[in-house]
Amino acid sequence: MKPHTQILVGLAAGVAVGGVARMQGSGWLDAAVVGVQPLGTIFIRLITMVVIPLVVASLFVGVASLGDIGRLGRIGGKTFAYFLGTTIVAAVIGLAAALVAHLGQGFAPGVRDALVNQAGPGGAPAVETAPTLMQTLISMVPQNPIAAAAQGDLLPLIIAVCIFAAAATVLPEARRRPLVEFCESVNALSMVVIRWFMRLAPVAVGVLIAGTVATSGAAFLEGLFRYVLVVVAAIGAHVLTTLALALRAGAGLPVVGFVRAVSDALLLAFSTASSSVALPVSMRAATERLGLRQDVVSFVIPAGVTLNKNGAAVYKAATAVFIAHLYGLLLGPAQLLAIVVTTVMASSAGAGVPGSSLVTTLIVLDAIGLGPHAAAGIALVVAVDRPLDMCRTTANTLGNLVGAAWISRSESGRAPLAGAATSPGDLPSISSPVGEEVAW
Repeated sequence: MKPHTQILVGLAAGVAVGGVARMQGSGWLDAAVVGVQPLGTIFIRLITMVVIPLVVASLFVGVASLGDIGRLGRIGGKTFAYFLGTTIVAAVIGLAAALVAHLGQGFAPGVRDALVNQAGPGGAPAVETAPTLMQTLISMVPQNPIAAAAQGDLLPLIIAVCIFAAAATVLPEARRRPLVEFCESVNALSMVVIRWFMRLAPVAVGVLIAGTVATSGAAFLEGLFRYVLVVVAAIGAHVLTTLALALRAGAGLPVVGFVRAVSDALLLAFSTASSSVALPVSMRAATERLGLRQDVVSFVIPAGVTLNKNGAAVYKAATAVFIAHLYGLLLGPAQLLAIVVTTVMASSAGAGVPGSSLVTTLIVLDAIGLGPHAAAGIALVVAVDRPLDMCRTTANTLGNLVGAAWISRSESGRAPLAGAATSPGDLPSISSPVGEEVAW
């Protein structure tokens, strides 16, 4: 049974057990549900443990591996402008959709308190205050990166990492390469640990959901279902507006023909929830079927797998609003700005593998003042993360392909080759970066 199927089974079992425990009242089953709650807390702590090494290593590799920033030239400048612009728009769309839908609001006070106590280790109280705009701006300036890492203060930590990684790009290759290789190893190690811990997810999800349903009934499940619908709708809105406009106006390509040409890459990204696995398929489609310039494709798409995650940006912003409202945190201008800024930064952290975006969302939650509640809040949405991961990974892959098409046209002064193929056809197989054979 596949991991995401196991998680869904755990979710269903938790709902069933929690529903029966709620109907029985304070019987033996209710006591059993309460007794196993520490298992959910242990899972939360294990996932939180991976955040610091994952964020530091992945961000450093992503920035430092680019080479001398001053020598990237036009293609590099256009690429990062596209990445930044579309990611900001994606974060704003996710934020706006969640605010308009009032995600996390509408729960009865008793239900919301039960959810907060259920998710929060030790029954921590709901958040009542949040940092001001000036406090947020000051907190973004790193003073002691080591102390920030020890305290879990992720925002100044990632800014410090970006500064050091940018400085590494101007070092000679002989000095930069060992740093990058070390961080690549730490990043790969973090991915292994995440995969280990996610094996506990089915049991942890069942335990957490059982307790939630037992204390709050179906109210939270209804709110969680609405959260999923809003996130998927926001991702779709970003694809149909931002990316479609960039494709038509920037690359001069028809949307339907473009999607048909890269359909195998999109389907692979959707089914595996991994943009890294879809990377070789995306590059083959871009060069052979779209006729994009090889130098553009070889830079834009691999860099995009690390740095450009539009779908993840939509998800992180919407999730931050949902969890903040659930904990009673008032979102003023400072918090809304912090959500957009940290979403853009956090979207560049992690790796193109399932589950990493869930972990790096903690950066956004920490920045708006949720503090120790951040990991507990993430635990409430982990049960529905797999379908959302599939949707946001597909949007990430599509965004990278659209960027490659736009930049290729801007460099050559014309649209991609008119004679390029528009369907996958009978193409050979290749090996993916994780050693799996990918059928074209």
